Amino acid sequence: DKGYFKKAGIDIQLDQGSGSGAAVPKVASTAYDAGFGDINAITRFAAKHKGKQPVAVYMIYNQTPFVIATPKSAKITSPKQLEGLTLGAPANDGAFKLFPAFANIAGFNASKVNWQHMKPNLRVTMLKQGKVQGVSGYQLTVLFDAMRVGMNPDKDLDFMRFADFGMDLYSNAVMVSQKMLRNHPDKVKGMVGAINKAFWEVVANPKVGVDAVMRREPLLKRASERDRLMATLKHLIISPEMKKVGMGGIDPVRLKRSIKIVSNAFKLKRTPAPDEVFQTQFLPSMAERMGK
Repeated sequence: DKGYFKKAGIDIQLDQGSGSGAAVPKVASTAYDAGFGDINAITRFAAKHKGKQPVAVYMIYNQTPFVIATPKSAKITSPKQLEGLTLGAPANDGAFKLFPAFANIAGFNASKVNWQHMKPNLRVTMLKQGKVQGVSGYQLTVLFDAMRVGMNPDKDLDFMRFADFGMDLYSNAVMVSQKMLRNHPDKVKGMVGAINKAFWEVVANPKVGVDAVMRREPLLKRASERDRLMATLKHLIISPEMKKVGMGGIDPVRLKRSIKIVSNAFKLKRTPAPDEVFQTQFLPSMAERMGK
């Protein structure tokens, strides 16, 4: 809306995604030049297809958002209790994709958990209706969807956080194709700079961001979208680590550790090097990435 992409020489088209894991194969195939999705899915793709994987260039979800949500009445407090249950998730849900790794680390048998897939907007509805006994997803997505269908998340749901059981992983980042890395590094840098500039403007004035969303999806509820934005900033983005490494950056030690967690959990034949998964050379200066 403000012309930041245009100023960087980028004619951009944005399409709606279908789950955080779906961005990786779409960008890898060059059907898309860039995407927003799960960095852990890049690790898995890179292990099998070295040199063809997308590469993350700007970290957004610095904190692990993955959860299993279950009804409080079920009193599910241990991952082992998930065995024998039927859980629901969209087929490309990031938490669903990582569930085998979560099971491996948390010490239970993933093959004893049944899954039912549905569209993202039906996930919590099916949980409310009792058609599934739990759902996987991003905590804030499930929380706000529960409110949308008339549930009280504090009273009705328990959230089992992957991070509480050894899976301290990075999550969604902006990624680009190998073709973009090779042929258009200036466009990658321009895109990242535009996103960073707009991000800090939204932090300073959330109304700007909500207005941009409402122009494209006028049927959304403005108050709900503002609450969702503020909760995402608080719980997934502006973390103690982000305040040290800057918006969009990563801690190289943590990245290496998280790649190893995914590699071990999925028994990957090859552990990708950190620069196969994330590259920092396109980031704006630290001053630009620290906002005010």
